[in-house]
Amino acid sequence: MKTTELRGLNEAQLSEHLTELHEEWRNLRFQEAIGKLTATHRIHAIRKEIARIHTIRTERAMDAALRASLAGSSAS
Repeated sequence: MKTTELRGLNEAQLSEHLTELHEEWRNLRFQEAIGKLTATHRIHAIRKEIARIHTIRTERAMDAALRASLAGSSAS
C-alpha cells in the first residue's frame, strides 16, 4: 500500500492493517526458518510498510500535540 493510501486511513484502519502485516510477517519468518520461503522480497516490503505506518502514527501524534499546545497557548 502506498503512503498516500495509508495517510487516508483512520487510526482503527491503520491498527487493523498493522495487525495483518505483523501476522503475515510472522508467517513468512516461519516459512523462512523451515526453508519453504519463496517470496523473500515480501519480508522486506512488509517491514517497510510497517515502518511507514509507525511514521504516519508518529506524525499524527506530533501534529495533535502541536495543535493542543497552540490551542493552550492562545487560550491563555
